[in-house]
Amino acid sequence: MSARPTAPEAPTRQLAALADDTRWAILELLGSRARSASELAAELPVSRQAIAKHLAILEAAGLVDSVREGRSVRHRAIGASLSALADRLEAIGQQWESRLDRLAQRAEARAGAGGD
Repeated sequence: MSARPTAPEAPTRQLAALADDTRWAILELLGSRARSASELAAELPVSRQAIAKHLAILEAAGLVDSVREGRSVRHRAIGASLSALADRLEAIGQQWESRLDRLAQRAEARAGAGGD
């Protein structure tokens, strides 16, 4: 539980952490503001203990960090990690779009050559 910068995590570990509805809901809540585990438990239909386990998984994946504020621990989403993951997914999407565009061009060229 520290505010130190984390090393980039493998996207598969991050995506695995996000592949749970409760963790996704936690991350959505933390995206708007930092919250304690108790605050999260009050907003979600799971126990504080379950929230703590989910937070540990999100933190291990580099998506959430924790900061002690007085007697409480506040958790927040790490925007840079989420942005980096989104960028990687966007790059994959663009590669697929490019491949599909080339395939469509080839199909159109063949249809045009065969139609005359």
